[in-house]
Order: sequence, then C-alpha cells, then structure tokens
Amino acid sequence: MNMAAYVLRRLVLMVIVLLGVITITFVVARIVPADPVSALLGPNAPEDLIRKVRAEWGLDKPLGEQYVDYISGLLRGDLGKSIKTNRPVIEDLKQFFPATIELATFSLLIAIAIGIPIGIVSAIKKDTWIDHVSRVMALIGVSTPVFWLGIVLLFIFYYWLGILPGPGQLDPGIERPPTVTGMILLDSLIAGNFEAFKNALYHLILPSFVLGYFSSAYIMRITRASLLEVLDKEYIRTAKAKGLKDRIILYRHALRNAMIPTVTVIGITYGSLLEGAVLTETIFAWPGLGRYSTSAFLAMDLNAVMGSVLLIALVYSLANLIVDIAYAYLDPRIRVAYTGE
Repeated sequence: MNMAAYVLRRLVLMVIVLLGVITITFVVARIVPADPVSALLGPNAPEDLIRKVRAEWGLDKPLGEQYVDYISGLLRGDLGKSIKTNRPVIEDLKQFFPATIELATFSLLIAIAIGIPIGIVSAIKKDTWIDHVSRVMALIGVSTPVFWLGIVLLFIFYYWLGILPGPGQLDPGIERPPTVTGMILLDSLIAGNFEAFKNALYHLILPSFVLGYFSSAYIMRITRASLLEVLDKEYIRTAKAKGLKDRIILYRHALRNAMIPTVTVIGITYGSLLEGAVLTETIFAWPGLGRYSTSAFLAMDLNAVMGSVLLIALVYSLANLIVDIAYAYLDPRIRVAYTGE
C-alpha cells in the first residue's frame, strides 16, 4: 500500500467516524429532557409564541425528518442557526475558533520546548538530581489545577509586578486589525499593525504558559520513558561497541525511534487544546471555542452544541491522521509497511 492509498483510506474512516459522531450527538441532543425554546423564551412565554419559535427552528418535525434536514444542511456547509446568538453557527465558529487555534498553537510550542529537552536530559541523566528535579516539575504540572495557576500568574505578573497584560486579547486602547484569518497575530502582520502584534503577543504569554506547562508534563515523562527503553535496545549497545560518539548514538539512532510515542502524545495534546480550555479561557477572558461551546450547552443551544462537537471531532481526526503520517517518516519500518519502499 502506498502512502496516498493509506491517507485515502484514513480519510474514508474519518468520514465514517464523523458521521457516527454527528448521529450520536444529534440523537442525544434531541432526546434530552429539556426544551431549548422554553429555556430561551422563559417559563412564562405564551404557548403560541413557543409553537411559532419551534416551527421556525424546525423542532416541531419528526426526529427522522430533522436528522435528514440537518445532514442535508451539513452537505451545504450549513450548521444551522444558534438560538442564543441568532446567527449561523458556522459564523460563530469562524469567530471563536481562530482565537483557540492561536492559543493552542502557542501552548503546544511551549509544551514541546519544555517537555522534550527536559525529557531527553532526564533520560540521559537517569537517577541523578536532574532526573529528580524533572520528575518534580512533571508532578507539579500534572497536579496543579490550571485555573489556580492562571489566577496566581495573573496576580504576580499583572497585578503585582505589572510586567504582563491582563485578561483579553488586546489592551482597551489598541485597535483590532481588520479580520482576515481571525487570528490577531496574523491579521496584525497582514495589516502592518506592529503595535497590535506586539500587544497581542504579550497577551498570549500567560494563558499559553498555563496550558503549555500543564501539557509539558505528559510530553516530558513519555519522552523520558520511551528514550530509556530505546537506549536499552541491542542496536544501541552495538553502536556503543563500535565506538560511536554518544551524541551520534543519541540523535541519529536513539532519539528518532524514541520520538514515536512522543509524537502521539503531542498530537493528542494539540487536539485537546484545540477543543478549547474552558477554565483558562474564562480566567483570561479569551474568546475561544471552549467558552462558546460551554455557554451553548448551558443555554441548550442545540445547533451550537452539535456544531462545536463536530468541529472538535474533526480536529481530533485530523490530528490522528497527521500523527500516523509522521510515524512513516520517523520509523523506516512503518514507511516500508505503508509505501512498500
């Protein structure tokens, strides 16, 4: 099987998975014992108004007909209209998801910058004070609640020291650049607004570090564990017996194979970050997907909930696909299995 055929097969499986997610989410959203129209209009709304709104949103139709209408809308790129915002769900997602992409990408870069180097050094210096310190760092990263860390960092760097900005994406006096991608950093570069770029970058530091440090703990420990396992392999001992330098053995032979589990964790981590970090986005007033989907769920905004779930499922599926493709380039044996080279 060549790589193109493998990717095509994974794409077909991804469509099947997404269809399953859509079906399950739709059925669950329709059978829950709650009425989104009543939640929107209030308990004292006239019955005629309730019936009118239900008919407007298509909620008075049989379940099967609603499902067919929803699938046909998806094929046209229509996710329905949000009951809460009274806008197309696709427009809401276009507004909120870019902020999540921006935050998730910077958080992942911080997680990789912390986790992989410390994991490598910890494996090389096994059972030394460096290894013990890295274990403590990982333990703190896993066990510290992100909302508590976010509040503490805001208090220290924003309120007390005043060296970093507070919540939000931009300071009140900074003009937001014209929307092109929805990501302020890119939009400010496109517009040539370097003041907005610098300010937005400063605003990203604290929330990105909170999520990045939390995620780095998993990357750190899996990198250490997988590298220790590889360093104990027979071919590594053979390379040492040949007199190869430790640096060559580490980077050319050991690290490439040891990175496969780490790549898996990185892919899953990025997928989870892209689904939105509700607490972090709330603390830092970040207009991301996590806050949007949570508020939609609390308001029983069914179309918004299903649109958010579909987007999250798509993100996870794409992350898994990219991870599987990366395997083929990290491990020649996997590449042979995929491409027949």
